[in-house]
Formats: sequence, structure tokens, C-alpha cells
Amino acid sequence: MITGSIKTQIDQIWNAFWSGGVSNPLSVIEQLTFLMFIKRLDDLQTVEERKSEDLGLPIARRIFPEGTDDKGEPYDNLRWSRFKHFEAREMMRIVDEHVFPFLRQLGEKGSSYGTHMKDARLGFSNANLLAKVVQMLDDIPMDDRDTKGDVYEYMLGKIASAGTNGQFRTPRHIIELMVHIMKPQPGDTICDPAAGTCGFLVAAGEYLRDHHPEMLRKKQTRDHFHNGMFHGFDFDATMLRIGAMNMTLHGVENADVSYRDSLAEEHGTDAGAYSLILANPPFAGSLDYDTTAKDLLKIVKTKKTELLFMALFLRQLRVGGRAAVVVPDGVLFGSSTAHKDIRKMLVEEHKLDAIIKLPSGVFRPYAGVSCAIVVFTKTGVGGTEGVWFYDMTADGFSLDDKRTPLLEAEKLGACPTQTLMLEEYAKNNLPDILARWGDRKAEAARPRTAQSFMVPAEDIIATGSWDLSLNRYKEIEHEEVNHAAPAEIIAELRALEAEIAEGLDRLEGMLG
Repeated sequence: MITGSIKTQIDQIWNAFWSGGVSNPLSVIEQLTFLMFIKRLDDLQTVEERKSEDLGLPIARRIFPEGTDDKGEPYDNLRWSRFKHFEAREMMRIVDEHVFPFLRQLGEKGSSYGTHMKDARLGFSNANLLAKVVQMLDDIPMDDRDTKGDVYEYMLGKIASAGTNGQFRTPRHIIELMVHIMKPQPGDTICDPAAGTCGFLVAAGEYLRDHHPEMLRKKQTRDHFHNGMFHGFDFDATMLRIGAMNMTLHGVENADVSYRDSLAEEHGTDAGAYSLILANPPFAGSLDYDTTAKDLLKIVKTKKTELLFMALFLRQLRVGGRAAVVVPDGVLFGSSTAHKDIRKMLVEEHKLDAIIKLPSGVFRPYAGVSCAIVVFTKTGVGGTEGVWFYDMTADGFSLDDKRTPLLEAEKLGACPTQTLMLEEYAKNNLPDILARWGDRKAEAARPRTAQSFMVPAEDIIATGSWDLSLNRYKEIEHEEVNHAAPAEIIAELRALEAEIAEGLDRLEGMLG
């Protein structure tokens, strides 16, 4: 949790960019990502130097070489701890002409995060702005992993609040809910095929640190955590840089965050590679058949991106693998053959676990489309006995464009730090969802008039279209209301008319 003073410092950095002429929020976060990476490189070398001094051994891992670069500038001047003291114009010269070319060289060498630096460029030409931002960043205390991660998350949150490119960020509390439903395990291999800023992967990593801290004390599981557990794909270079930085600052050393157009490439190399998929992919409408991966079209013949992503998830999961993904409501009840085929697959060929209907304002102000979280397990042999439905009506925030918190910060999210009062659950359904999900045996006894209930697979199959919309199964409880007979109502109206007419006559008499 970052303090108010740190938030103020970040707000001031953001304002400095805006007043310096860098107004695109995505450009701001990209430039901040570059600068934080430059600072991190210096921090890593400082750690290596201290280790070398303490042990009396040569430096094991040297990031900045000895000597000078190919333009004759000492590599020492490229270090954050050195150039931050330079005069503004000299700092600008060093960073623009030497530090960024050095970053691009790192990218060509293929280091884990450096791969996304191949086309790194300084995005502003104001020397005073650079000096100001470097000083402000240097003043923010980011000594531990939690603070670094939280600072970056707060910066990413400002992309959304600035009103541009907000579609890249799924609300953090919805991510938290999905991760806690899936409960990642130390042996999992986790993927988000539309990773964006890597919010799902970061949250899964934090869950594992909190619930399975022992995995980071054993070499085998620690190596898996840092090198083989997390996989995120995107086809936007800026998003890849931001996502990779997000993982790095949250303490994952070598996450596989790489370029891929997930719907346009064949997936033979990683078919069945993942045990857990967490995703909220973009739904851009339709794709051209010619650009769509042929192995996905074999699963479902369609141009609809939302259905192709469902086919992709099934393709990438190993048998026994689980997924929690956000889909637009149309996937649940669409009438095309492709829609029905996907639903039939989930219900009859695999194990469909849950449909959690989200209120339509969850993704405002960027999209008002109704969505749902679909939770399923890939089996290949069926296994759906009953599907759990939950009608989420509130997520802790107003469902208008402002998304104002309805409760104190300690009572928001899926795992609030303070217990909610009974009436407060109506403002934040997320803790209730987790509680009911954890006790699904009791859910079978709930009537279909309740906020959550189970529907047997036979009932879904019997619809003939494998309809998964909650309203298809939810029953409305109508209260019995006794109305007066029509003759009585008419008599009452006539009495009222007579009373009004009498009053008007009296008023006329008084005025006359």
C-alpha cells in the first residue's frame, strides 16, 4: 500500500510531463518505464559491486562495462547514480545520445527485459523536464518490491483515469476476484494470451507469494516462479514494455512477456502448454478468415474474436488445466452455429464450472457492454454436472462513468481488510462470491430466485442451444398483490372528481 505522500509525488511527475508537452498518458507511462528501467540497471550493478566488495571476489555480473562506449563516453556516466547529478543539458545529452543507444544494445543481446528495448527512444526534447522527472523519480522511496510494484500499479491506474487507452486495464478488484477463485498453485504454468499491462500475471504472482511463500525458498520452485511460470502475449510493443516492467518490479525476474498476435498465429508450439489461463481479451468484432490461425478455425469456424479466443484457451490449456476469462454476454446466448458449438464444447466435452454475470458498468467509462466471467476446466471427456451461476449486482463502485467508491478502501475488493456489515455486502458482492464459491455444496440447495444457484447440466443441454445466460434460469419471485375491483376504483375516482368540482365551486363563490 503506497502512502498519500508517494501518490502526491507521482501526481507531480505526471503533471510535469503534461506541462512539458507530453500529454498522451500511454507515452508518459512508456517514458517513465524507460527511466525506471535505467534506474533499475544501476541498482542491480550497485548490488553486484557491494557483493564483490563483501566477498572479495570479482564482479560476477557487470551490466555497465568498464571503459567507454563507441562514442567515447565513459560507461560510468550512463549510470543513474552518476548522471542524475549532471546539469540539465548535459544530462539530456548523456541520456539521449548514450543511455538509450545502450538500452537498444541490451535488447539486441536478448536479456529478459531488454528484448523490449530494441526500439527505445527518448520521447521528449526538453532538458529541464528530463532533469525534473529524474529528480522526482529519485526522490520516491522504492527500496522494496512491494513499494516498487505498488508505485507502478498506481502509475498504470492513471492511464485509465486519464481517459485514454483505459481498455488496456481490467479493474484490479475484478482481477483479484478471478485470481482468488482460481487459487494458483506452485506447480502451475500461467498464461494470459492478451496480457496488456500483465495485471492478471502480476496478481497471480502476488497470490503465490502470500499463500505459498515456501515455493520461493526451494531452488526448483523458485526457478520455476522466475523463469517458467508466467507467460503473457501481446502485439503492441508499448504494452509489452509496460507489462514486462510490471512483472519485473513485482519481483518476477524472467517472465515470458513476448510479441504474439494470439489469433493470427498457429499454436502448435504451445498447444496444451498451460495449466491456468487468466484473461480479459479485447473483443474487436470480426477478423478476416485469411488472417486467423487455421488451428483455431478447426475448433470453431467463425470470424468473431470472442469465440476465437475461447477456442484459443481450449487449445492452449493442458488436460486438467483451468481458466477464468471475461467474455461479452453474447457468448452465453448467441444463436449462431459457432456460438452454440463453443457452448456445447464447454458443457459436454469439458467441465464448465461457473458463470459470474458482471454488472454492465464494471468497465465504464470505456465500455458499457455486459460481460461475464466464465470458469471452466479442460478435460476432453466432459464432466459438467452442475454450473454455478452468480448475479453480481455491485462491485464496490458506482456503475456510472465516475466509478466512485461506495465503501471505505478497507472494505473494497474481493478480500477486504475490514469485515463488511450485512447491508454493505449489497454494495460489494465480491467477498460474498468468494465465500459461496468456496462452499458450492451448499449452493445446490439454493432456490433459483437467489443471487446464486446451481443449474444441472441436463437443464442446460435440454435448451437445445446450450444457453448459458443467467436470466434463462433465474426465477423471479412475484409478490402477491391484491387489487381492488374495477368498479370500486371507478367509484373512488368519481368521488374524487365530485370533491374537486365542489372545491372549485366554493373558490369561484369566494372570488365572485
